[in-house]
Amino acid sequence: MSKIFSIIGRDKRARAGEVQTIHGVFPTPAFMPVGTLASVKTLSPVDLDDCGTDIILSNAYHLSIRPGEDIIARFGGVGSFMGWRRPILTDSGGFQVFSLAERRKISEEGVIFRSHLDGSLLNFTPERSVEIQEKLFSSVIMCFDECVSSPADKEYVANSLERTIRWGLRCKAAKRDNGQLLFGIVQGGTYLDLRGISAEKTVMSGFDGYAIGGLSVGESQSVMYEVADYTAGLLPEDSPRYLMGVGTPEDILTGISCGIDMFDCVMPTRNARNGLLFTSKGKLHIKRKEYEKSDLPVDSVCNCYACKNFSLGYLRHIYKAGEILALRLNTIHNLTHYLSLVKGARSAIIEHTFDDYKREYLHKTARGDGGEHINDS
Repeated sequence: MSKIFSIIGRDKRARAGEVQTIHGVFPTPAFMPVGTLASVKTLSPVDLDDCGTDIILSNAYHLSIRPGEDIIARFGGVGSFMGWRRPILTDSGGFQVFSLAERRKISEEGVIFRSHLDGSLLNFTPERSVEIQEKLFSSVIMCFDECVSSPADKEYVANSLERTIRWGLRCKAAKRDNGQLLFGIVQGGTYLDLRGISAEKTVMSGFDGYAIGGLSVGESQSVMYEVADYTAGLLPEDSPRYLMGVGTPEDILTGISCGIDMFDCVMPTRNARNGLLFTSKGKLHIKRKEYEKSDLPVDSVCNCYACKNFSLGYLRHIYKAGEILALRLNTIHNLTHYLSLVKGARSAIIEHTFDDYKREYLHKTARGDGGEHINDS
């Protein structure tokens, strides 16, 4: 095993491991709450800790615009800046190549963005992305890449992945020996042969870990699963594997069964702010009228602060009233659910019961909203 990643348990392809970073060790499987702007929306670091968070994700593109990486560097990096003393992974800005497609121009040199804040031109190159992330002093930095939407022309995807490989080599050459981990990114769209080419060349380049990018960008769930499963099998056994921007609890459990170790998604936090909660009996929409007089918790088996202290009736009231506390409590619950999911998966892998764990979870959560169904034992 590599010195940064150790596997302590296996169940078929599923792995339970540990990743060593300059900011401490985090266990895998790991879910990373998204803190794009050095803040997981509505939550403090204390809240994140109480939810069971081991590592969070932040974003180089957004932080370079506001407040600027030099300002954050004056505080000792993004972790010190936001008061989070555990590992942080920073996205390179590659996702913005996809999400800000109307505001960017791609060339071999890099990507020129027009700022979404003031319209100014921003020149992102592999070297610039690494420079920003080094100043942010995150634990894991990502290579700069192009995330291509789906569906996409195969010739375009082939040319794009070759450019991403060249950009990865430039990121590796630009990176200083400062202890931060550098992950390469496998692209290739929904084309398995292109995924194979990208995986082979990215692994040959040699990185501390490997990410599967370019999924959950328009393809069907079945295709996403097929590509993730195939690609994960091409990545080194002794390195952490990261599925970027995915997804639902089902997606995460499926990814774990494919041998993937790390995940991130805005789904639990964004849905929390929209009143949709994840529970052990499926999804629950807090604004529904039927919860108005309920004195039950959101989820009777959840140990989060919201479930231990507040009723469905109260949470519905403050959500409908527009109280900020509702967003915080909803987010605490959803993140606790996601983080408990991966911690439970880790234990099941070590005990060689992961298939049963996954099957039982998916069976119990299939029903969704329905009052007594949410809280029965």
